[in-house]
Amino acid sequence: MEADRNYSLTERSPLMTESFLEQEIFYALGRNFDRGKAVAAGERILAVGRYFLGAPYAAGTLEKDGPEALVVNLRQFDCFTFVENTVVLAYLFSSGPVSFARYREALTYIRYRSGRQDGYASRLHYFSDWLFDNQRKGIMKDISAGLGGQPFSKKINFMTGHPDQYPALNDRTVYRQMRAVERRMQRRVRYCIPKAALRKMEGRIAGGDLLAMTTRIDGLDVTHAGIAVHVGKQLHLLHASSLAGCVLVSTETLESYLAGNKTCSGVMVARMAESA
Repeated sequence: MEADRNYSLTERSPLMTESFLEQEIFYALGRNFDRGKAVAAGERILAVGRYFLGAPYAAGTLEKDGPEALVVNLRQFDCFTFVENTVVLAYLFSSGPVSFARYREALTYIRYRSGRQDGYASRLHYFSDWLFDNQRKGIMKDISAGLGGQPFSKKINFMTGHPDQYPALNDRTVYRQMRAVERRMQRRVRYCIPKAALRKMEGRIAGGDLLAMTTRIDGLDVTHAGIAVHVGKQLHLLHASSLAGCVLVSTETLESYLAGNKTCSGVMVARMAESA
């Protein structure tokens, strides 16, 4: 299933609202899905992800002044929001009636802890926390351990250790809430496939699997995320690239991509549940 990508992310009339633009993109994408036909979850992920090829990269789109509010942006992505929106849309287009209101509901459900928006700390800021929560919801499954991943643990405190990068943490209540989130994360066992072991395991990684690059950076779990895609018989990465400034498929293989990242320690692999 290949999505039609003949749309513009940037052309707009001065009278267009952001909501209108988002809805135009949403419904254009929805027209490419036949909800009467059973399509594997990985294929849905790839079809949605490929639809956004060429979409501009933009960091910090979820960080807004004022109280936490749901941000809807299908025009530009960072690596996390690209993966997240792809999962949301693949989940939404699997069955049932499709509407923009349902998209907002699904985005809230997947973006926030236990599906409830309740302030800044309820957003799943850390990717491994996002994956943990969405596995509990039955949407994703972390398959890293089953692929030969090794357990890894580390102190998670990057956000509260760098409050100057997160203005919402100027509020002491929010800071304490976020610190509690980090402490809970530290008690979990995570698994990742070390870079050196990837070649042996990559044959078991399927197109449409989510890939999260674990890091040696202090206080942080994951620095980048994308979607597994095969180019010929080789595994590549479909992702929102800050270096290229857009969503693209990596020119190098996943193995080469990881080898060139000195702070990357390995990769977590997750698969969308077929029942999602």
